[in-house]
Amino acid sequence: MGSKGIFSAVLTWKFWKDFIVITLAMSIAAAAIYYFLLPGNLVLGSVSGLAIVVSNLLAGVGVTMKVSTVVTIINALCLLLGYIMLGKEFGIKTAYASLVFGPLMDFWDLVLPYQRLLEPGSTSIMGDLWLDLLCFVLILSASQAILFRMNASTGGLDIPAKILNVYYHMDIGTSVTIAGMIICCTAFFVNPVRLVIVGIVGTWLNGLIVDYFTISLNKRKRVCIISDEYERIREYIVNTVSRGCSLYDVEGGYSGNMTKEIQSILTQDEFASLMTFIRENEIPAFITAGNVSEVYGIWSPHHRIRKGRKASGAPKSEKFTKAPAASESSETHEAAKASAASEAPESAKASTASEATGSGKTLER
Repeated sequence: MGSKGIFSAVLTWKFWKDFIVITLAMSIAAAAIYYFLLPGNLVLGSVSGLAIVVSNLLAGVGVTMKVSTVVTIINALCLLLGYIMLGKEFGIKTAYASLVFGPLMDFWDLVLPYQRLLEPGSTSIMGDLWLDLLCFVLILSASQAILFRMNASTGGLDIPAKILNVYYHMDIGTSVTIAGMIICCTAFFVNPVRLVIVGIVGTWLNGLIVDYFTISLNKRKRVCIISDEYERIREYIVNTVSRGCSLYDVEGGYSGNMTKEIQSILTQDEFASLMTFIRENEIPAFITAGNVSEVYGIWSPHHRIRKGRKASGAPKSEKFTKAPAASESSETHEAAKASAASEAPESAKASTASEATGSGKTLER
């Protein structure tokens, strides 16, 4: 990329928005560590925990190295690994997140030192080590989920976790847990057993909660619509919602009538807009919608059909890839004609059939 391309990228709103969100997410992570991890000297699966273990082991063989120095070395190696294996965007964003982490810790120390919040003689903000752990994991997991969604991370062991996620298709929470557990187990050499067990439990919870937040942030709607007025619905999806869709020939099992089934992947807001359009225009349709936790291919919240393109002019390559639904929390909507509902295909799509037969809601006009 030339100097002109770099300058143009810096001026884009998306560039600034991404870095503002990353800064806010890192400030949340810094607060979680400063207020809930430091006072109780908890060691979870992190670069800090690994650095403490390495520093103590080196001291045992006569080599003196500060924990901060070990942290810097490990972070540098992880950043280099992330840049090579996960791309420039991930590397640059994660490098920025790592750079602002220290100043943000100092910011919280300046604004509200945790010593002011401690009871005399206590080393726990909440008064209990397990409550501190729970608060820390909840806050940090939310921060990690936001950063992973922005194609960034907090740095350190989140980078190997992201590599496992990308190359081995593990859930991000599972990869975070694996990376953290390895570090927690090494802490047996230098920490009391009680603290190590707390760290293992915290790392496990961290993985579960990261998965929950990640699925919630990435959740999409897979919508299947059967209607004789499919052309109006298709035009609305393509020209107003600016999404692609796929059409399938279907036959009513009872009536034998042929019609079309429309399938599309939408965000929650886009799905609400489509349902409003169908309801207000009193279009008879049988609609099922299921939650999809992951979508691969060219579909993304920002990749949309250009305005002004005719519905019939979309090339075949713009049919978006569908991922299997992790949780088929189904919602069945029925409008106007009872015959349209009775013609739902039993073999058009296995996933659609499972959604249509589940408990649902009736769309009332």
